[in-house]
Amino acid sequence: MEKVLYPIKFSPIVKPKLWGGESWQISGVEGDVSVAANGFLEGNTLEELLEVYMGDIVGDSVYERFGNEFPLLIKFIDARDRLSVQVHPNDELAAERHNSFGKTEMWYVLDSEPGARLVNGFNRSVTKDEYLDALASGQLEGILNSVEVKPGNVFFIPAGRVHAIGAGLSIAEIQQTSDVTYRIYDYERRDAEGNLRELHTDLAVDAIDYEYHDDFRTDYTAKKGEAVNVVDCKYFTTNVFTLDKPVEKDFPELDSFIIYMCTEGGCRIEYDDLRSSVTLKKGETVLVPAVIKNLCFFPDGDTTLLEVYVK
Repeated sequence: MEKVLYPIKFSPIVKPKLWGGESWQISGVEGDVSVAANGFLEGNTLEELLEVYMGDIVGDSVYERFGNEFPLLIKFIDARDRLSVQVHPNDELAAERHNSFGKTEMWYVLDSEPGARLVNGFNRSVTKDEYLDALASGQLEGILNSVEVKPGNVFFIPAGRVHAIGAGLSIAEIQQTSDVTYRIYDYERRDAEGNLRELHTDLAVDAIDYEYHDDFRTDYTAKKGEAVNVVDCKYFTTNVFTLDKPVEKDFPELDSFIIYMCTEGGCRIEYDDLRSSVTLKKGETVLVPAVIKNLCFFPDGDTTLLEVYVK
């Protein structure tokens, strides 16, 4: 019997952190490449799948752009304490300094403790000198755009924007494949050995966008049975897909893989003319190969999925 591609789950790569932890759901980052966890491809790395199946996995146009490098890094983040204030370089700076992609990302808030906050940019436009003065005097928090959040909030963070996840937050993060981070402030926090964590002040100065942006939170209205767009950039498109009854979806023109992250509830996804299925529950992620053009979703009650692909 011919073996055909199917929705692929991967073993999470769990990373304990000083502030909590991350679960890398799908990763092509060197040294942390995901391994398939279901079906006949179980045990194969994402890189090996790309080498063999190429455009059938990611889409021909995506493969032409990225080759055997998977373009996205998909994570769940559990922040028991606040993360450092940081910034990521854009493509040009990351290529020049690190031979890497830049790092544009987005956050979808899964859960939040009362009063939980995060930082997305500055609360006003500042100059480089004003920023450095605030950093040197311990007044950086006074110029950061700190906002209270609730589950379902979406935040887009283009490369160059200063940002930080606060304590008491669980977040789904979708980003370019890059692990380049410039830490600019860490609340005088010390690591397990009692040392202050390294800062990257000099590297960050030329990477930061010092302008104020009022698009720090993405407003949208979820619609049952529909995928509502929340991010559409050159690196990825993300939709919030909510459903409480079966939905069939066709993707005849989409030349890309599709990733589904389950953020609430759960569902069965049928494919291959309804002859096969995969289940997805809260906290799980699946990659649907580009060659699969029809899916039927059977939710277990109210379900929310993040639908991610590359145009």
